Amino acid sequence: MKERATEKNKKGKPAGRSGVKKQWSGNRERDSRQRDVSRGRNREQEDNPNLIIGRNPVAEAIKSGRTIDKILMQRDGEGSIKKIASMARERGLPIQYVEKIALDRLCPGRPHQGVAAMAAVHDYASIDEILAGAAVRQEDPLVILLDGLEDPHNLGAILRSAEGAGAHGVVIPSRRAVGLTEIVAKASAGAIEYVPVAKAGNLVRAMEELKDRGLWVTGLDMDGIPYTRAELTGPVALVVGGEGGGLSRLIREKCDQIVSIPMSGKIDSLNASNAAAVLLFEIRRQRRGAEEEKIDEPSV
Repeated sequence: MKERATEKNKKGKPAGRSGVKKQWSGNRERDSRQRDVSRGRNREQEDNPNLIIGRNPVAEAIKSGRTIDKILMQRDGEGSIKKIASMARERGLPIQYVEKIALDRLCPGRPHQGVAAMAAVHDYASIDEILAGAAVRQEDPLVILLDGLEDPHNLGAILRSAEGAGAHGVVIPSRRAVGLTEIVAKASAGAIEYVPVAKAGNLVRAMEELKDRGLWVTGLDMDGIPYTRAELTGPVALVVGGEGGGLSRLIREKCDQIVSIPMSGKIDSLNASNAAAVLLFEIRRQRRGAEEEKIDEPSV
């Protein structure tokens, strides 16, 4: 019997406790890797200077006037949480009510006391400041409005393209959209320092304000005219939709024209940042062409 058992072992079949030990060792290695990943995430969150945790720190950040993108509050929070909510509303800061487990995940192992805030990595500008920047450069304004963009990598990439194409600023909604986070700053490759970003409580009103100030509002969406056939010179506000649904119905209706990017493959659209880059550099191309035509015109 012993000889037969030995032969089976030689053929590679596990016997006794050796197979169990090998499996346990593999589990231990996997668990160790998972712990390392989890610790890495925790260190990232602890090292993030833009994550403000706890009632007193959040209250002091609001009092000091620090630029805050969003405040997360526990739904059933009591006591000073209500006072913090009142302070935030006075400053017009967006509040998102969440379950305690969401705050636990955001602040692992740290006493959040039912409240945390996401501070912006850069101060926001105003639409007036964006248009003033265009005036200083003696250029027709080129402003990008983002309708519900939620991916920070997309926002960072759009800022990078905006800087390269000579745009004067970006306008984002104050709610249900990504703000100026650390990921956005990294994805922008430094462009966040040169392209002013404004927040609008109501994007439709921001579009109407830009129209009143002489900008032609162009929406980027499917079923529009091909972008190469569109008139994109002069003062332009380019509206780009979010990652999922594109432009919302009301935003689309408020645009002066809708342009699209014709696609030849089986995919029917580009992602938001790539589509924005195509239009921004087409605007730059058309503007340069218009300037060259002016130079070539014979004087009367």
